[in-house]
Order: sequence, then C-alpha cells, then structure tokens
Amino acid sequence: MIRRLLPSAYRPVLANRVFRRLVLGLGVSGLGDGMSFVAVAWLAVELAPESARGLWVGGAVAAYTLPGVAGALVLGRRLRRVPARRLLVADSVVRGVFLGAVPLAWLAGLLTPPLYVVLLAVSSLLHAWGGAGKYTLLAQLLPEEQRLAANTFVGSLNFAATIAGPAAAGVLVTYASSALVLALDALTYVFLAVLVARTRLPEPAAASRADPVDPVDQAATRGGLALLRSRPELLGLLTLTWFFNFLYGPLEVALPLHVTDDLHAPGTLLGLYWGLFGVGAVLGSLAVGALRQLPLWPVTVGIVIAWGLSLLPFGLGAPTAVTVACLTLGGVIYGPFVALSVTLMQAKSPPRHLVVMLAADNAVLLTASPLGTALGGPLTAALGPRATIGGSGLATAALGTLAALLLAARRGNRHRDPSGIEKPQPARHG
Repeated sequence: MIRRLLPSAYRPVLANRVFRRLVLGLGVSGLGDGMSFVAVAWLAVELAPESARGLWVGGAVAAYTLPGVAGALVLGRRLRRVPARRLLVADSVVRGVFLGAVPLAWLAGLLTPPLYVVLLAVSSLLHAWGGAGKYTLLAQLLPEEQRLAANTFVGSLNFAATIAGPAAAGVLVTYASSALVLALDALTYVFLAVLVARTRLPEPAAASRADPVDPVDQAATRGGLALLRSRPELLGLLTLTWFFNFLYGPLEVALPLHVTDDLHAPGTLLGLYWGLFGVGAVLGSLAVGALRQLPLWPVTVGIVIAWGLSLLPFGLGAPTAVTVACLTLGGVIYGPFVALSVTLMQAKSPPRHLVVMLAADNAVLLTASPLGTALGGPLTAALGPRATIGGSGLATAALGTLAALLLAARRGNRHRDPSGIEKPQPARHG
C-alpha cells in the first residue's frame, strides 16, 4: 500500500537498499541540525554576559557554518582525491566529536563563550566537504534519470527537519537544556558516521590513463574553484545561486521585525510564517521530484523569478492573510531549488571531479546568506521591514529575468551555425 501511495518516480529510488540506508542517516542528522538551529543561539545567550550577548550570539551562529568555507579552500589539496564516502564519514565524526565536547564542557563547568565558539568552529570545518560527499555519493549510486528524485527527496527531508527540529528544540531548551540539544545533534552525526562506514557504498572509478587531458583535468591541480571557472555553465549556475541566496538573506532579518513593528503581532505569527513556508517547501520538493523529466535550467531560472514575485505583496502592504499565503506559496516555489541546482551540477560536472567541484561550490555558497543577512540589518533600519522584503523580492525577480535573457541568448547561439542559419537540436535533459 505504501508503494502505491508513492509517486512512481520515487519507487525505483527507494527500492535501492543502499539509498534507503543513506537517507535514514541523513534524515536523522538533519533532524539534529534542525534542533541545533535553535540551540546554538540559545546556549550562547545563556553563556554570554548581558552586555555582549549580541556579539557572542552572532559569533556562535557564524562559527556553526562559516568555517566550512576555510575548510574547503585550505584543505583542498589534501582532500580533493579522498573518496566521497570517507569525506562524509570524516565530516560526521568531526561534527559529532566537537559538538559532543560542548555538553561535556558544560557539565564540567568549563564552558565559556570563547571555548564554545571555538568548538562550534572546529565542528564545521569539514562541512562543505561532507555536503559534497553526500551529493557525490547520490550521483555514484543512482543513474542520471533517478538523480532528480533522489536529490529532491533528500531536500524534502532537510526542509522537514527545519519544521520538526526547532519545535523539538523549543521543548527541550525549555524543560531540559540547550546543551542537551547539542549532545543529541552530536549523537545524530555519530549515527550517520557509523551507518555510512558500515554500508557498502560505491567508490568512484579511477580515471583511465588513456583518457585525453581536457581543460578540467589541467585545472584540477589548482582546486575546485579553477574547475568551476573552466566550465562557464557551472560558473553561471554558481553565480545565480550565490545571488539568489544573498538576496534571500534580508528576509530572515526583516520578517521578524515586520511581525513585531509593522503588524504588532506575537511571535506565534512568525512561527506560522516559517512553519507554513517549511510545509510548502516539502510539498514543492516532492512534487518536482515526482516528475520524470524537467528542463533543468529553465525551471531553475523560473524558480528565481517566481520566488521574487511571491515576496512583492509584503512590500505593497497586503493584508496578513495574503502575505501568509504568499510565503507558503513561496515555500512551494523555493523548495526544489537546491535539488535542481545540485542535479544540474551532477549532470554537467566530470564524475571524477564532482566531489571537488561540489566542495568549492558549497564553500562559496556558505558566504551568500550570511552576507545577505548582515545587509538586511541596515536595510531594514533604513527602509523598514516591508520595503526590505519587497525590495528583496524585486531584486530577486530582476536577477531571474536577467538569467533568463542570458540563457535564451546562449541557447540561441547554440542553435545557429557560423552562417547564422538555425539548426535543429536534439532534445537534451537539462
């Protein structure tokens, strides 16, 4: 009966035993990260002196994510040839050990704000490589026609974790301890590490010595960013995704202030906004993943435009019910974006360099949303919450429109021979 309820595109993916085991571990660790989304900042509030709480909370939140950029760039020469499976295990072990050290130091009475930030920073050092290993394993495990369904299924689990994780953490930090929540997150990564280590997963095939050396192979000695630069299509995807995430950042600052300052509403309304956004994202991801074939580039660009349009009613002063509905619809639109962009990366990257290119891609993207969030503060102070959200939407729609024009121009050039006569092109996935 469960198989009959599943969309047909997911049935061959979930029939793969290795994929099911991998998804179990990713789902558990995703739930732990969802809980830490609340607990990391809350524990910083408890540890920091009242006069410097803002500084330490910001430092803790940044330390939980941003050192992954340094890990991807500094450790590239050492890790670029490590198999994807080992990268995922190594990231999980580092995450579990150093997050687990936080509650141990707290129980011993040794946890100070500086030590807390250091432990969080070290725990995230390999996280860009872990993310690259995860999606490289999916590409190795499944044929190309099943990757979109697999990526969207994993993405749906991540969005579901952003709904269930903070709700569970809210109860735990109230009735137990925020340090306990981080202990649970550490255990979820230990679980993932053990599960992946005990599961027989495919390793990338060694490249044949007879293969000709192409520009990507020559660029490999310079790292993942050089690999991306050698592929203009992938560099364009990275640029689009970076600005998309950057323009999303101000929403995280402006929406809470919109609720409190513009609407004079309680925090439950903010919870409703984000909760329905998460539900919409799960549904949108699952719906797109159920489709067998998609023109990946046009759909990805369309998502950017549609997401921007969904924010415009905030700037126009629409009633609260309308903006709640728009953010819910925005979740449906936004949800599939990560899976689609990863599927494009998997399809267009040389398999032997996929993990390096994904790590560089993750490292660059880790900077986008924090920078956008940092910009959101002064923008909201200068323009007000409504105008900031509406401006974010307008800029995002303009970004997507520019990308659509460039995509159309590029495809038009592809369809012409040197004499300028259009030539028919075979249908291509993506």
